[in-house]
Amino acid sequence: MKNKTTLLIMAAGMGSRFGSLKQITPLGPHKKALLHYTIYDAVQAGFDKIVFIIRESFAEEFKNFVGKYAENLVETVYCYQDMNKLPGGLPPIEREKPWGTAHAIWCAKDAIHEPFAALNADDFYGSDAFVKAHDFLAANQNEKEYCLIGYRLASTLSENGTVSRGVCEVDKDYYLTAVTECTKIGTLPDGTIKDEELGRVLNPDDVVSMNFWGFMPTVFGEIEKQFQEFYPQNKDNLKSEFYIPKVVDQVLKEKAAKVKVLKTDAKWFGITYKEDTPGVNAALAAFDAEGKYSNL
Repeated sequence: MKNKTTLLIMAAGMGSRFGSLKQITPLGPHKKALLHYTIYDAVQAGFDKIVFIIRESFAEEFKNFVGKYAENLVETVYCYQDMNKLPGGLPPIEREKPWGTAHAIWCAKDAIHEPFAALNADDFYGSDAFVKAHDFLAANQNEKEYCLIGYRLASTLSENGTVSRGVCEVDKDYYLTAVTECTKIGTLPDGTIKDEELGRVLNPDDVVSMNFWGFMPTVFGEIEKQFQEFYPQNKDNLKSEFYIPKVVDQVLKEKAAKVKVLKTDAKWFGITYKEDTPGVNAALAAFDAEGKYSNL
């Protein structure tokens, strides 16, 4: 029997490097957000429900531009990343920066009781990625097995600056063994790909995480448990964030779950810098010329 599947879209961030609310920036010939493409691909792949994590401060604007489109296609739920709502009932701390992606996912726990995928709102992941994530989650009966969509590193870089990527290590069965966060990856004039911060040369074919995960509801308990340790160590650092890759890394170390890496050849692109916008518009126009998103 196939599981019901949900797509959780993390859209509470403001995108400081881009300089605007990039989740709802109109792009391409249809003047749609990248989120419209995500919703379309998810529904086509078979996802039964979409849950948006947003900030209450821009909820109305978000629902008008993106939410109504989703509501016409699939069951749609809105959750808010409330910085005052913390796992374990811990006392809130006055801060402007959200607590990070793991906290965002945890904020949706009351709306999700089935296998779910989680991803960023401001990236284009490609239709094949959604098919692979959905099919894994729909069939998975092991509450301690998660998945990660893996992309080819060379297909995820920006020509306009360095990027952060999680470089994956896998075993012979393609289960994740580690994710190394490389925060300053760029292409040198000779074509070499290098993490400038770590001084590490990377292979164009390295598999990287673009934060497209597949989880079972057991992950909410893992997030809550780890936040109890994170909070006292970081409560005085107002810029600290509780990231989902760190949660997964700890889960792997404790052997509390395993993560299957599902490789995709889908084209990924996103807007890290404003200068990325023309390239994204061109890619969307090319899809339009092929008739791929004619029903968007």
